[in-house]
Parts: sequence; structure tokens; C-alpha cells
Amino acid sequence: MLSFRTELENPVVEKEILELDRKIKAYRNGTMPEQYFKSLRLARGIYGQRQKGVQMIRIKLPHGRLTLSQWKRIADISDEYATGKLHLTTRQDIQLHFVSLDKTPDLWAKLAEDKITIREACGNTVRNITGSSFAGIDPEEPFDVTPYAQAAFEYFVRNPICQDMGRKFKIAFSSSDKDKAWSFIHDVGLIPKIKEQDGKTVRGFKVLIGGGLGAQPYLAQEVFDFLEEDIVFPYIEAVIRVFDRYGERTNRMKARMKYLIAKLGLEEFTRLVKEEWKSLKNKHFQIPLVEEEIKLPAIHIQLPAVKINNQQQFERWKRTNIFPQKQSGYFAAGIRVPLGDISTDTSRRLIEKLKPFIADDVRVTPNQGFLLRYIREEHLPYVFSILEEEHVDKAGFDSTADITACPGTDTCNLGISSSTGIAEALEEVIENEFEDLIYNSDIHIKISGCMNSCGQHGIAQIGFHGSSMRSGKLTLPALQILLGGGIIGDGKGRTADKVIKIPSKRGPEALRAILHDYETHKLEFELFNDYYDRMGNKYFYSLLKPLADIENLGESDFIDWGREEQFVPAIGTGECASVVIDLIGALLTDAGEKLGFADEAIEETRIADAIYHAYSAFINTAKALLLDKEIACNTQNGILNDFDRHFSEEKAFSFPKGFREYVLRINQHQPEYDFATAYISSAKEFLENAKIYREEEVAVG
Repeated sequence: MLSFRTELENPVVEKEILELDRKIKAYRNGTMPEQYFKSLRLARGIYGQRQKGVQMIRIKLPHGRLTLSQWKRIADISDEYATGKLHLTTRQDIQLHFVSLDKTPDLWAKLAEDKITIREACGNTVRNITGSSFAGIDPEEPFDVTPYAQAAFEYFVRNPICQDMGRKFKIAFSSSDKDKAWSFIHDVGLIPKIKEQDGKTVRGFKVLIGGGLGAQPYLAQEVFDFLEEDIVFPYIEAVIRVFDRYGERTNRMKARMKYLIAKLGLEEFTRLVKEEWKSLKNKHFQIPLVEEEIKLPAIHIQLPAVKINNQQQFERWKRTNIFPQKQSGYFAAGIRVPLGDISTDTSRRLIEKLKPFIADDVRVTPNQGFLLRYIREEHLPYVFSILEEEHVDKAGFDSTADITACPGTDTCNLGISSSTGIAEALEEVIENEFEDLIYNSDIHIKISGCMNSCGQHGIAQIGFHGSSMRSGKLTLPALQILLGGGIIGDGKGRTADKVIKIPSKRGPEALRAILHDYETHKLEFELFNDYYDRMGNKYFYSLLKPLADIENLGESDFIDWGREEQFVPAIGTGECASVVIDLIGALLTDAGEKLGFADEAIEETRIADAIYHAYSAFINTAKALLLDKEIACNTQNGILNDFDRHFSEEKAFSFPKGFREYVLRINQHQPEYDFATAYISSAKEFLENAKIYREEEVAVG
């Protein structure tokens, strides 16, 4: 048995890594069903690639925050286990590709040495907590949301209420009303607010719920214009509990929380949230606002010789990539990272050379770049000279020229056509023909390899998503063009409208047409979305319609960007969320494991966690018995109802007022020791009776 004790300080993490190692071996020797194993590995950040036999590892970085040692650690690990490249994502994670499954426990252990985790980076869990990369330095922020985003990560990671929900769950913290974390596309979006109350300044958040992108974008709905800071986490916990119980689990395409709210209505959803309040582990949760010591660069430091090769580029960079902080005398610098890909060698050299001149607090940004913080004005020339030396000195950070793109068909199972290839082609168009757009921070171009919007095309002023078209018996790669998305502010936003689908190789022509038309016909100071609204969707459809004509296609139209072979759509099974575990034996085994977790939680006086583990055991046991009768189970709420409907006459299962009411005692009691032990005991009895019942049924059968 492997042991990571010498490398890890945290026994909980060591236990998780050992568990992963054991279950990989069980999967390899055939004693663990593939579907059950898939659910487990996804919740550990291990995602199957388009290429067989290798994995993508998603590293969870709360609000995109990295110390320099963590950045170096990830670079070193990529060299050892992956490709010598880091991929920065729109959700502020870092991904490593082409990793062997059997090496993932070692990889995780080495990450943990620098307090980095892959836990719950994928699967039906609370995903990476995202946040404004300017949090803490934003001149317009009411207060720094960094400690709240970090506390949210710590509150929900390993929390039993969100280990295997119907779908993933996303939370974002913006730093100000400018809403640079896009609160309106998240399951829970939070914007900091302050108000005066009894002569004191009180902190709180505007709270929005039920947003999401994908094939059917939904804008989040406001539920509080001001919720006091100590109630925010309990409220989110109650929301997750409702989503876990009532959320869809069979039809994956309808399983996000946005669909549940649409089905129930916001009023009924809110009522169910209130029902959960008694069972919460915390009715108030005040995070400790300890002043954090960030290692800042020395004020007086001897600068090495500065050599700037391109002074004009330096001036452009200062104008577009440098941002004054709220801390007097300090500036932040954005690094454009094309396609979000940076090599490990470049990373290490940047860390080494910049370390004395930047804070030990780097942020991965939602536009797939880096934000360096706390740079003194007199050090800017030196910082630029290093970026120039390493060829990461592009101007236009978060501008029209800074295109966002997911990996698409390079590695993703769901990719339909190339994202990275078309992104590079569009960046060339801007660089060669519209170079002044590096100064435009109004128009953003975003690309996804499919309709799921991992590249966030659904909120772009100009968005593209990968698709395909038929021409006779052949298929060619295509792009769906969308226009008019973006941030309005203070929790309001716009999703982009579909305009037209065109062959992918005509993407650059389409971008030229849109940008030329805007430059020619816009009113003075008219922003792009205002122009789009004034002209209307049909106008842009007519403008681009000639590019949709497939009568005169050339050979190259049937070859995707960056490829040499003829295009053939090859969409695999997506792993954005874990599959429904529909194996009866696996469900009963899982129920037993959850009761083991409940016993551990009781010993550690984590009473609310223990109760929820027992609740999950009740659900999985009932689901196993229903599936044994070939009864579909698409929500936990449905399982509770269906068990009463189909097992009420069975003598093996006798509940005074029915199974549903028996299990939902969880909402009628405070999380106290006596109730917890009784509830766990009844869940164990139910599981044992279920095993006996099933054995008898099998024998009779």
C-alpha cells in the first residue's frame, strides 16, 4: 500500500489519496463497476480525454489564486506527469493533459505538498469558486471578497451535501457592481454591498441564483438585494440541499439548477429553501476577517539592467495591461496567454525573474491569463522587459484582441470542431487588420468547441461555437455565430443571440464583416451591443448570409483548422458531470460507505455532516430497491415518493407515517447528537433489511 504520510501534513488528504489509489486498483482488476468508478474519479478532478487511455487533471484554484511556489509546483508536476504545458481555464483552474490514470494519486500527493487540490474540480459537485481577479486591489470594491471566496471553497469542499448532486454547481464572487465575475450566469452569484445600520457599516451581498450557460442560457434571478454576510453561507447551503433533493438525475440535459427553478418557480423554490433552515449546521456563519499578510516586493530594491527592445510595444502594454490598484503606488499587470496555454519552462523563468518585483499573489483570470499584483511604478519597465524576453508581452489584456477559447476537439470528448485553430485565425485578423482593437475593452470574442459554452460564447459580444454542416454526403466543420452578449452591471447581463451558421473556414471573413460594419455605421461613442440592438438580429443575418452559402465549397472547407485530414464529427460521451450510478450492488455498497462516513463524522462531532451522510444512505438504499423493480429514479424527491408507492405493502419495510416522512425527519430536527445517532441507526437498519430483502427476491427469482 502506498503511503504519503511523509509528504503530507493533512491526514484527510492522505486518506483521500490512498482511497483513490485503492479504487483505481479495484477498477483495474474488475471489482469496481466502471460507472461507479467514473463518478468517483470525476469528483477527484480526473476527467477522461478524447484520446483513449489518458486523463485531463483539473487543478482547483479557489478564485484563481496562486502563490509563486504553487505555480512552480504545478509546472514541475506537468513536466513529470503531463506535457510540459499549463492550460488556464475560464473558471480560473489550471488543467494538465495526457496524464496516466495510475499516476494520479502520486500527482495529487505532490500537489498537496503546496496545499493544492484536485478534489471536486469535476463531477456533480460544487466546482471551483470563481471570483474577480481584481478582488483586494479594485478601487471600486466596497470590501475585499477574497476571504469570502476562500471561505466558500473551504465550507463546501468535502461537504456531504454536495458530493454527488444531479449536476455541477457554480458560485462566483464579483468585487464590485461592474460584475467582472459574471454573477448572472452562476447557480449562485454574489456582489458585495455595504449599508449603514444603527450607525455601523454592515457588510452583505446581493444574491442571485439559477443562472447558467450551455445550450439553453438562463440569466440568474435576484433573491436578495442585501443579505448580511453571516447568513450568506447558510443560505447557499440550504439552496444546495434543495437542489440535491429535487434536482433531475436521469435527464442530464435538464439537470442544472436553472431548470429546477424554472420547473418549480422561484416562489416554491424559496419555500423549500426555508424548509431546510432548521437542519443546517450553521444558522449564521461569520468568516474570520484576519488581516492577511501578503508578501510584497521590497520598496527599495536594486534593479537589474533593463533592456526594452520595443519601446512602442512597452507604451501599448502600459496603456492596455496596467491597472492602478486601490493601494497607492501599486499597479497590477495582466499577462495575455493565447488560448490559455503557457509552457512550464516559461512559467519557471517568469517566477524566478519576477519574484522580487511582484506580490506572492498571482491570479488566474477568467480570460485565461494571469494578473500580477503589487508592482511599483518604477518597476514596470523591468517587469515588461522580462515579459518581452519570454514572449508574453502582448498588449490588449482582456480586449477584443484577447480571444477566449476552450480546448475543443484538441482534447475534449464533446468538441464538435476546433476552437483553438479558429481562435488563432481570428487573432491574426485583429492583429493584422484591426490593431487598434487592443484598446477596445467593450467587444469580447469568445469561442467554444460545442454548444456547452465552456469558452463562454453565450455571453460574448461576438461569440462562436463549434458545429457541423452537411453538403451532399459530406460533413464540414461549421461555426454558429452569436452576437449581443455581455455584462450590464450589478447582477444584470445579456446572453448572446444566435445569428447564423457558416462553414468554419469562413470565420475570419465573418469577423471582418462584423467589425467593418460596426466601424462604418456606428454612431459616435456607440458601444457594440447598442449598435447590435439598433440594427437588429435580422440585419446581421442578412450581412452574413452570403457566407452561409455552401454551393461553392473548396477542399479546404472540409478540413478543420489545424488538421490535415477530412473532417468527421466524432463526439464522445461527455464527462462534465458524473453518470447516474444505476448498478444496484454499487448503490448498496455506496450506502454502506456513507454510513461509515457518518460514524466518522459523529466521532469528530461533525453532527450535521453525519446526519446528511445517513440521509444519502437512505436515498441510495431506496434507489437500489426501486431500480431492482425497474422503476426509474430521476430525483431524490421522486425516490422518496416512489418508495412509499411501491413498497408500502412490504412487511420488510415498516415506517409509521411512510418512508418519505421518516427520512425527511432530517428537516424537522436541529443537528443534535441524540437525533443524529438515532437517525444513523435507522439508516443502518434500513440498509440491512434492504440487503436481506434483495437476497430473498433473488432467491425467489
